[in-house]
Amino acid sequence: MLAGLSAALGAGLLWGLVFLTPLLLADYPPFMLAIGRYLAFGVLALGLAWFDRAALARLTRADWIEAVKLALIGNLLYYSTLASAIQLAGGPVPTLIIGTLPVVIAITANLLDRRHGGGEDSAPWMRLAAPLALILGGLFAVHSASAHALPAEASADYLLGIGFGLFALGCWTWYPIRNSRWLRARGAGLSRAWATAQGLATLPVAIVAGIGYWLWDTRLAPGGPGFAWPLGPRPEAFVGMCILLGLAASWLGTLLWNRASHLLPAALVGQLIVFETLAALLYAFLWYGRWPGMAESAGIVLLIAGVLGGVRVFRHGGARAAADGAG
Repeated sequence: MLAGLSAALGAGLLWGLVFLTPLLLADYPPFMLAIGRYLAFGVLALGLAWFDRAALARLTRADWIEAVKLALIGNLLYYSTLASAIQLAGGPVPTLIIGTLPVVIAITANLLDRRHGGGEDSAPWMRLAAPLALILGGLFAVHSASAHALPAEASADYLLGIGFGLFALGCWTWYPIRNSRWLRARGAGLSRAWATAQGLATLPVAIVAGIGYWLWDTRLAPGGPGFAWPLGPRPEAFVGMCILLGLAASWLGTLLWNRASHLLPAALVGQLIVFETLAALLYAFLWYGRWPGMAESAGIVLLIAGVLGGVRVFRHGGARAAADGAG
């Protein structure tokens, strides 16, 4: 139990770094942060591919097309919109929006299961009423506190950031459900190789996205280049954070989470995803150099209570979907 809890806590602390990076590198476009992170992850996957070469050789063309889709939406698009949300709306509100993932994923899976006649993963909607009310109340409390503290001229950026946060939530709601069902359809024994395959698929997607962004920024963007190519105004910090995210968040964090999933009951693991949210909030408030206010503290407590309550409702099914993580 202690080893499993420690592994889950370590994964949460590492995954929380992805929320801090847009604040540390606020002078970098969010899309470049996503490109840099997943270039590093893709290069790492090249080395890991040697150990999974036999399983990778069995993947079909359809498998590789699916891996590219998952890499594009669950990696590049998700993190670029999340980084945009954090830079525009600040750290706390987008973090809490993403913190609802365990319940949002479970509700979405519940809808899909009921559409196909129900099943072991479905749950009665009435049992979700209280957790959802807590989550909405928590988000509203933190949103009210953050919006009240903004200057008038920043309100448009703040609302745009909320929109990006909701879009990122949608990307990572789709990703684990699609990924889980694809794996189930392929049988057992592919988990590690499939993660490596997605890393390999991420590399060309990130390269193409980087070239496309470079062409747009240097040739088509009004007013000339907005980014100091190739590594921006602080190359050492940018490269260092990209390597850290690729190694720590994308690989080591997932490794620790898999370790926790192996050692702990599924119902407990699903609840421990809140470690990521708490770590991200801790990093954000350390960055801002302040404690959360009363409304923010109340909102954080309400949201965590709602997520834990929602995961308990889905402890036989939804918790397994949540256990894929939000890194």
